Amino acid sequence: MPTMDAYTLNLVFLFIALLCQVLVSGTSVECWLRRDLPRQQRFAWLALSLAGLFLALHHGYALELAVRTGLYDFRQATLTLLAGLLAAFAVHRFRRLAEQG
Repeated sequence: MPTMDAYTLNLVFLFIALLCQVLVSGTSVECWLRRDLPRQQRFAWLALSLAGLFLALHHGYALELAVRTGLYDFRQATLTLLAGLLAAFAVHRFRRLAEQG
């Protein structure tokens, strides 16, 4: 069975983190477009969407750097993956709360 080295895991972690932030941004835009939410809550969703978009862009740049040059930081990629997964989970839960109330 082939094993993954730290470089390959780094690329996988950054790619998953990138997908998580795109999911965060997309879900936030979906909630921002809802007209039944209060205005302040809609602006919070918009801000969260933009933050997710910028983080996805950052993860994309880190992924591109690792692919082009071979430079990577495995600890940073691991933290990035965990933060992306937690952010996606939190936005999913916030969305469910917004739908209920």
